[in-house]
Amino acid sequence: MTSRLLFPTHLFETRLSGAVALDELEDACWMIEDGDTAGHTWCEEKGYPGYTSYASLDDLPQRAPAFGALADLLTERAEAFARELYWDIDPGDLTLDAFWINILGEGGQHSGHLHPGSVISGTVYVAMPDGAGDIRFEDPRLAMMMAAPAQTGDVPESARRFVYLAPQPGDILMWESWLRHEVMPSRTEEPRISVSFNFGLKR
Repeated sequence: MTSRLLFPTHLFETRLSGAVALDELEDACWMIEDGDTAGHTWCEEKGYPGYTSYASLDDLPQRAPAFGALADLLTERAEAFARELYWDIDPGDLTLDAFWINILGEGGQHSGHLHPGSVISGTVYVAMPDGAGDIRFEDPRLAMMMAAPAQTGDVPESARRFVYLAPQPGDILMWESWLRHEVMPSRTEEPRISVSFNFGLKR
């Protein structure tokens, strides 16, 4: 008797390299945070547990060389991911639609969500102190498992319904934008710093 693995979910893992220096990227994040009055106002109004530039800035690559270099690197890696997914698109079809900073303190988290309107989403991890919240990915079939029994304790990662990862500074994760994910609560006062992004397709 044999079994086949059907409809796998891809998680693309890579690291910063080349023209993108981790310390310069962290300095750029703090520089933007320090001057983003509109972003801080939005965070206070929404009860965001830290700082994000998500709702206030859409031009990070023009604000600091580190972000410009990062945007170029992410575009290169997203094109590689698209090839791994066997997408029938031309070079240059992917466009970096959104690009934002997240700084979370103690207790900071992001509840489960996905990124509608995009095709590839992901995060660059800039600072991940001990106790920083893991990222958790959810099996996209979960809502259809109403009667599925509990799993055994030795279930391999490829068969789990939730997968928790603890990225390290310099790690980059990419996934298809429909994949539901969340950031677990941080257990440290030290800041968890990341830069998230979305890629869409040129129309």
